[in-house]
Amino acid sequence: MAEVERDGVRLYYEVAEARSERGLGTILLTHGFSSSSHMWAPNLDALAAEHRVVTWDVRGHGRSEYPGDVASYAESLAVGDMAAILDAVAAPQAIVGGLSLGGYLSLAFHLAHPDRVRALMLFDTGPGYRRDGARARWNESALASAEAFEKRGLEALAVRSEVRADIHRDATGLALAARGLLTQRDARVIESLGSIRVPTLVLVGAADQPFLAAADYMATHIPSATKVVLPEAGHGSNLDQPEAFNRSVLEFLRGLDG
Repeated sequence: MAEVERDGVRLYYEVAEARSERGLGTILLTHGFSSSSHMWAPNLDALAAEHRVVTWDVRGHGRSEYPGDVASYAESLAVGDMAAILDAVAAPQAIVGGLSLGGYLSLAFHLAHPDRVRALMLFDTGPGYRRDGARARWNESALASAEAFEKRGLEALAVRSEVRADIHRDATGLALAARGLLTQRDARVIESLGSIRVPTLVLVGAADQPFLAAADYMATHIPSATKVVLPEAGHGSNLDQPEAFNRSVLEFLRGLDG
């Protein structure tokens, strides 16, 4: 476990070193909204067989710092946090992946730093919205989440496998992250899909109804995408079916190195 500081904001991260001497590079994994790096626990042993795996807590989550103003939760700052963590572990390039919000941030990171991305892994996520009306409806839901955290604290956490109340100190960061990070402002990310040239894994749980269409869209519009649907898995596919998830990710990784 370690920390890196960005403009006074401390970010928590952990590194699982590769057990193999082959050392096939670094994986950076970003968790979903209202979760933390703890959600990757069932996957680290398998993924660190031949890769160094870096997990981290997004600002406002888990063991990272919870800055008190919404301006500190801009998407560009989270993307910069990812770059800073890769710098801290001396990884000029990485396989970048994440679940839900973490997947969206991985796409935003590729848009900002394509030279630093060796491959993408997008789990139970979406690329944002092209149309203003759909984006406005998403933002209404995000702001409703923020209000729930402000009124009810951690009791407002959804009852899902990837969300753990015992990791967060309180709900202040989650409320601000919902207002600043979860809301979306433009179509830059979804419009960038066609320009992605790195191998991309699009994985979704078969029961994750809100994200099935998004997975189809990304698999269709990213030229080098491979799509996997995990049976009997919901939004936290890596936790609902960890063995099947690990097999699918390892097969994708072997394709990169084979």
